[in-house]
Amino acid sequence: MSPRLRAWALSAPALLLVLLFLGLPVLSTLATTFGDPKGPFSQYAAFFNSRFRMTVLWRTMEVAVITTVISVFLGFITAWVVARAPARAKSLLIIAAVFPLLTGVVVRSFAWLVILGKNGILNDFLLWSGLIAEPLSMLYTEGAVIVAMVYLFVPLMVLTLVGVLEGIPQDLTEAAASLGATPAATFRQVILPMAVPGLIVGAVLVFTGSFTSYATPQLLGGERQMMMGTFLYQRAMVTFDWVGASTIAAVMVVVTLSTVLVMTRIARRLNPVAG
Repeated sequence: MSPRLRAWALSAPALLLVLLFLGLPVLSTLATTFGDPKGPFSQYAAFFNSRFRMTVLWRTMEVAVITTVISVFLGFITAWVVARAPARAKSLLIIAAVFPLLTGVVVRSFAWLVILGKNGILNDFLLWSGLIAEPLSMLYTEGAVIVAMVYLFVPLMVLTLVGVLEGIPQDLTEAAASLGATPAATFRQVILPMAVPGLIVGAVLVFTGSFTSYATPQLLGGERQMMMGTFLYQRAMVTFDWVGASTIAAVMVVVTLSTVLVMTRIARRLNPVAG
């Protein structure tokens, strides 16, 4: 048996399980969206012709993009500090950075209710310091959702980037400095190109996680800041519109896959070797 056939034979059971328990449910969900008597694409036409549904879609994409940008920025800085820290301090810094991941998403999101509420910690501090005269309404806003999302996904970004940044030899940055490169030029021409694979992977994970999130938008956004995850739950579990829920799920799948393809293409352009 040739090595290629042997590899296919070894991977066949796992591939079969993936197709059976992941591929078929997704395909069956997508198939239900094309069975409308009005036409195979009538559900999608209704979705994209609805001003409310498009508002929910654009809001979700906006929150996901902003969360991704902030998480990449904060995660890169944190990962760089961790990667360049001494060996003893590095372990402690990694534990501190990823410690929030040990707590459930619902618990971490619920904690922001205590922080951002009108009688919460932040409002109490602002009132005590005299910066505000009355409590601010920070809950059930897009900003509250973004803040909580960033808190949720920055540790994931740090984990993705630490290994990549540790693999960048310090000799390269020192050599660039010795040749007269400024810190900005060293970052732009040496560090950033080598960190592209980690940045792309982390950005995709954060974007897809933010775009498909349910618990955080439900707790901190509510009905006023509905996103695709909460909209999907509403259509399926409140109005029992399973076909409409399947259409929403299909749109989310397409957006997620498109994001992965676009980010992969960007990674290959920025770092042809990695691609």
